[in-house]
Formats: sequence, C-alpha cells, structure tokens
Amino acid sequence: MRSWFPVALVGLLIEPSSAQTGNHPEWPRWCGKAYQPEYPSFDPGGQTVEPPDLPDGPGLYVQFRPRYSLYLDSEEQGEFVVSAQISKWHGVPWPGLDVPEAAPAVHFTINLQSNNDVLVSANVTVGTDAKVLSFSLTGLEPRFEPYDVVLYGATTDGEPTVSATSELLYLPEKEGGSVTKLDNWKGGMLFRNAQTDGKFEPLLPYGFYASCDRFLCESDSISAVQEYADLGLNGMVPLTTIFDSRPVFDLFDKLDLKFMYDLRSIFQNLTEVERQVSAVADFDALYGYWGSDEPDGWQHPFEDPVRVRNLIRTIDPYHPVSVTLNCQNYYFGEYTRGADFIMEDVYPIGVNGTFSKWGTPCNTTYGDCGCDNCQGNVQDVPSRLDGLARYEGWLGLWPKTKAHNLQSFSGEGYWLREPTVDEEVAMNALAFNHGAKSIVSWVWPTSDDLAAIHGEFATVVAREPVRDFIVLEEARRVEVEGWDVVDVAFWRKGSEMLLCVVNGGYVPINETVSIALPEDVAPKSVKTNVWREASWELTGSEVRVGRMAEMSTYMAILEL
Repeated sequence: MRSWFPVALVGLLIEPSSAQTGNHPEWPRWCGKAYQPEYPSFDPGGQTVEPPDLPDGPGLYVQFRPRYSLYLDSEEQGEFVVSAQISKWHGVPWPGLDVPEAAPAVHFTINLQSNNDVLVSANVTVGTDAKVLSFSLTGLEPRFEPYDVVLYGATTDGEPTVSATSELLYLPEKEGGSVTKLDNWKGGMLFRNAQTDGKFEPLLPYGFYASCDRFLCESDSISAVQEYADLGLNGMVPLTTIFDSRPVFDLFDKLDLKFMYDLRSIFQNLTEVERQVSAVADFDALYGYWGSDEPDGWQHPFEDPVRVRNLIRTIDPYHPVSVTLNCQNYYFGEYTRGADFIMEDVYPIGVNGTFSKWGTPCNTTYGDCGCDNCQGNVQDVPSRLDGLARYEGWLGLWPKTKAHNLQSFSGEGYWLREPTVDEEVAMNALAFNHGAKSIVSWVWPTSDDLAAIHGEFATVVAREPVRDFIVLEEARRVEVEGWDVVDVAFWRKGSEMLLCVVNGGYVPINETVSIALPEDVAPKSVKTNVWREASWELTGSEVRVGRMAEMSTYMAILEL
C-alpha cells in the first residue's frame, strides 16, 4: 500500500531516477505511466505478453520442484513434483504430441548436480500436470546452501532427451522459533512452532496490516492487540519494528498471533535489514517477511527485491519472503524474481477507473486511479489473480504461492468509500476461488463493521475444517453458463469437498442457478453450510442453488 505523503524512512537509500525501470524515468510515474497532466501519455513498457508459438508445433515442457520449499534434518522423506505438459510456447520436440495419449512416456532420473547421485528414478506420462515422487533425505547432509538438482529424461529409445533444473533446500533443524514451508504443488503454507508441538500444520494467515499510530505504538497496545485476536483474526503485518515495539511482538508469541515482519521501508538498506531480521528470526509467531512493497509501482530497480530476499536467506532461511505487486502488468517476471510468494493489492471499491484526482485519464498508458487498469468492482480481484497465473504460464515459470491484500479503507482522493461488509466477504471468497492462500487487509484500525465481519469470516476460513481444504488443496474453477457475475470453485479432499459460490453482482438472482461440476465429482449430500445458508439441490454432478442475494457468498462442505 503506497502513500503519497512524505515518510521518514530509517536508513532508506533513495535511488537516482536513472536507476528506475521503464520509459522516461526522469518524470513522475506510477506503474511506468505518467500520472500528472504536464506529462504526456506514452507506452510504459514492461508488459508480459503471450509468447509466439514454437515454430515446429507444440513442445514437451518438463518442470519439477521439491514438494516443499524446505525440508529439515528431522525429516527422513522428501518429495518432488514433476510436470510434463504439452506447451505451444515452451519445451522441446517430442514424438506423438499430436496424439498425446500415444506419446511415449518420459523416463527420467533426478540427480544431485554436484556428484550425479540419483535421488529418484521414474517415468511420467506426457500431459501430466503433477506427479509426486518420494525420495530419501537420509543420504544428504543438511546445510544452509540449497542443493542443485537436475532431471534427465528420454524415451526408452534414448532419443529425444529433455532436462530441467531446480533447487532442494535441506536445512539443519531449527532449535527455537517457528518454521514456515510453502507447498510448491498446492500453494499453501505449513507452519511449525512450539504451539504445534513441533509438527507442521496448515496455516491460512488472515488479518490486517496494523498501524503503528492509533494501534501498535499507543499506550494501550497490549489490550488492543488482545481485542484484535479475540475477534478471530489469526494473522497480522505489524507496521512497526521489533526495536520500537518489542512488548507487542512478545505478545504475538504469547497469543500465537502469526505475523509477517515488515521490511518495506528499509528493504534497500541491507545493513538495517540484517539488523532487524536477526532480531526477529527466532520468534515463535513469525511466518514470513514482507520484503518489498509495490516495487513495480515505484519502478524500483529489478535487483532490489532479489537482494533483500537473498540476504534474508543467509540470516533466516526458515521463513519465506513476499513481494507485493500493485500494477496490473508491469515487468511481472522481473519483480517477482525476489519473491518466495506473491501478494497483490487490488483496491477497486469506490475508485473512478477512468479519470484520476491528478486531472488525467486512466488507461493502459496514462494515469493513476488508485487501482491499476481496474473496472472498479469486486471482479477486479479474480481478474488480477488470473492475470498473475497467466503471466507465469507465458513466462514458463513454476507457479508461486499467492496472497490477496484486501481493501478495507477509503480516502486519499482515490477511494470515495470503503467496501461494504458483503463486498469484503465477496472479494475474499473470490480471491480463494482464484488461488489465493492468505488474506491481509489494509489497514487496521478499520471501521467497526469491517472489523466484525473479518473476525466472523476468519473464524470460518482460517480454522479447521475449511482451512484445510483451502490450504492443502487446489481451487478448481467451474464456469457457470449464463451468469457472468456468479463465480464458483471447489476444493476436494478425501470423501468431501468445499464448495464456494459468489454472486458478485449488485442485484439478487431470483432464479435457480445450475452448476455443472466435472463428471467425476458427484456430491451426495450437504454436510454443513459453513458460510451463510443456501438452498442446495444435488443431482449427480449438478448442483443447483436457489435464490442468491445481491453481493452474496455461500460456502458449504458436501459429502461425495
């Protein structure tokens, strides 16, 4: 979240304009675009676009990653996730891709690059999205430096061949404080601390960016934080430092209130980053670091988020580092290189998406209206998350964990009103439907109404059983014919599924909406409504939903 007001930043190194990215760095810009009327419109550059098709037809694109971002010395087994997709943009020639089911399988090994030791030997069918393979960690020496690993594959005839590389982080056991893993397959977070008895549990951080003034740095901060936690919120990004607010951070540990540490104002000052990370790394409630805030909006040098992430890894490799993106499409690949997970802050409610407070139009080449290239409704949230996933596909990147930063404020000349409670829930549900694994709202303190609804919703989604569906499984989207404003997704786990239906329109739907699930998904009964009551009719793979109020969200667990 940016502010246009001057801020005192401890030790901040202000870069010269020549170090900024994009075109015309000598002019005031946001997301690469001029936003003041004395400057003209121009192409900001940096757009991620669909790459050209491979010249000889689709290729076989093989990628792999360790299942989790890290493993510990106390663990004996690890897993790799292998993808062997047919891609029109990336990959190598492979026989039979025009009839994928007849294409020869990929027979491969995954080896340590340093000595060629084989960790896995297996095969994968062409077109496989994710094949999970176990391997033993006992022959490896835990260390702070990642192991380079390489996949070598071929047909049974030995030709053609394919290869891919990755990194495996196998760390010494951490004696104190917490550890957070990212799931490179499903996208969720797993968290371990003293409160979990040393076992990794699913974590869905749900909370707010929390102000220093009027909250964390006030004389009543201890009781105020207790009231915040009592609402049911389980996460926070405190906008203060460990040195200014040590009692508050100690309270986070006592309450087991998970927090992500804020480095946004100092991330270009690596000396100060080292000092603060060293001081906070062993807290029990720490789940990650906010490494860089809107570097795309500010047009910071591409290397800045990478430098701070790399430094943090040398001090504390046990927690992931995030980058928040503000822009709809400005050097996505470059600005996410320094992210272990990606946060997006789409703030669409109450904006004028076509003309700004600065007196200019807003479009893809000009202006800043507070929400980059937004329509000004709740659908901007899923649109942005879908865009990030699309860019990863175009660039051939392995998908990273996503988090949604929710709008819970108004003002600054951009946002004429704050969202309603129904818009808040809808935007969060839409974020989950489109792959988000965490919710952090800007900013606390917020209005009483928004505080209450967030506490109520967090109590549902950030705890069992709903938490485990969202964190441990992938959201599977379902298109609803005839209803553009109805958004549906489900998460399948064992013999149950979580179904989420959002009417993102501002008028009620006074007729039955039919949801056609995949043929292999046939819910038999409604186990429980977990968020609001809906009228469900189940027939085979079809779910029919009765009347839906305007801007409404419904979640239920169904038995399969």
